[in-house]
Amino acid sequence: MNDPSSVPLRQAESLAREGGEQPQSVEAFLGTHARPRWRRWAKYWIPALIVLAVFLWFAVFSGGDEQPDYITEPVVRRSLDLTVTATGNLRPTNQVEVGSEVSGRIERVLVDVNDQVAQGQVLVRINTEVIEDQITQAQANLNAARASVAQAQATLDVDSAQLERLREVRRLSGGRVPSETELETAQANVQRGRAAIASAQANVSSARAALSSSVTARNRAVIRSPVSGVVLARRVEPGQTVAASFNTPTLFVLAEDLSTMQLRVAIDEADVGQVEPGQRASFVVDAYPGRRFPAQVTRIDLASSNTANATGTGQTGAGGQANSVVSYEARLSVVNPGGLLRPGMTASATIATDSTGPRLLVPNSALRFDPGAEDDEGGGNVLNPEIGLQQQDQQATIGAGSRQRVHVLQKDGTLRAIPVITGQSDGRLTAVTSDALRPGMRVVTGIGAEPE
Repeated sequence: MNDPSSVPLRQAESLAREGGEQPQSVEAFLGTHARPRWRRWAKYWIPALIVLAVFLWFAVFSGGDEQPDYITEPVVRRSLDLTVTATGNLRPTNQVEVGSEVSGRIERVLVDVNDQVAQGQVLVRINTEVIEDQITQAQANLNAARASVAQAQATLDVDSAQLERLREVRRLSGGRVPSETELETAQANVQRGRAAIASAQANVSSARAALSSSVTARNRAVIRSPVSGVVLARRVEPGQTVAASFNTPTLFVLAEDLSTMQLRVAIDEADVGQVEPGQRASFVVDAYPGRRFPAQVTRIDLASSNTANATGTGQTGAGGQANSVVSYEARLSVVNPGGLLRPGMTASATIATDSTGPRLLVPNSALRFDPGAEDDEGGGNVLNPEIGLQQQDQQATIGAGSRQRVHVLQKDGTLRAIPVITGQSDGRLTAVTSDALRPGMRVVTGIGAEPE
């Protein structure tokens, strides 16, 4: 069915074609006007203009005063414990090397590594066949010397009796007989007999000493433990021959008691002034990660490691020590009742040298922070909060008693500089004194990275 409104339009078009006239537009025929193009697209560009205006408003009124992203840490009030760290090795309190003073073949070895031994217990027996022969010979020499003494004594008795008879005859004869020569000969025989006895007695003493030495060598062929402890090392096997000609060969290494041990650490020369006997310490070993063992400082050597090395090598010139590290050995006593610790373990010790008591503590980076330097550098980042440390004016000396300042971040985003006087430091935190600084305040340590 045709639309009634379309009939006049078709009639008008047909009349125009019949009369040779040009056809009019629909809007002209109906007496209406066509809408402009910009009105037809208004539903798209008007919302776009609104969004652009809002974006420009935020860019102008909120982007110009954006505050830097400061990195802060709170001020705390507690005690600052100062420590010195050093590394070293565990050792027995008393370590003994057992050797042999007798040469010979090892006959029996009665103990092994980790065995507990008592003082006087037999460790090794050395073959004594040669020593037994020496004892027999020494005993024979002693018997011969004693026989020589008896023989010399008998000769002296005969000569003494002969001298007495001659003196009696001379007395009875009124000095006529015997002659003076015979009397002097008899006296000389008596003196010779006494000298012979003295020589024989000396030979007896010499033979007795030789016998005693052989017996001592036989006794020393049985190696006994000089202390009660544990066997750390065994360096001999049955059938092995030891020769104790110039030096004593080491057969065993014994530790007297492993329930108490000794930790020897090297203290750097910069820290040795802070370490004193009696200070408490703790240490860790790789065998027991995460576990700390207590210790106590017992001694700090006066001589440095350079002095010990120069003494050992015979080099006393200063030129050889110019580039070497100077350290001092400290000895720490360690209690080891459970036997967990073993000789030779490498330990990292922490020695408590001092404690400040309750003090205000701030990070060292807060003392180095300078807002002006941050602006010049163009900001920092989270991984490197201590910005500008390369600048000469930023390398502040954070020593005890120096005047510094920290910057506190306030609620409105601005910074407030507060002067402080620094105290002792452990390398990360520093104790400070200030009338305006309070616990809980957040001090600036750097500026975070700006968004890309």
